[in-house]
Amino acid sequence: MNDSRTSQEGDVENITRVILPNRKKGEIFGIVEKLSGASHLTVMCEDGYTRVTRIPGKMKKRMWIRERDLVIVKPWQFQNEKADIVYRYTHTQANYLSRNNLLPEVINIFK
Repeated sequence: MNDSRTSQEGDVENITRVILPNRKKGEIFGIVEKLSGASHLTVMCEDGYTRVTRIPGKMKKRMWIRERDLVIVKPWQFQNEKADIVYRYTHTQANYLSRNNLLPEVINIFK
């Protein structure tokens, strides 16, 4: 599989095989530290904050989240110490991000 494409202008754009956080929407990487029960988790985020996050209803029974999982979180705008889980990476996807230096050093535990 080719990991880069060339457009007509000659610019090279990289194509990744996994979903990345949408920075425009405020999404960031995080590592699950603790399961608190009732769909709540404690997540260490890449910006240095430890946030209490919740698993939304549409993900609750479909995606099981464990400690030390890499996730994408979206902090709440009105309460910065809380957030919602957007996506959970599999172990293979997390290793891929680590190998390609797409993870910040603060939360890169997959070395």
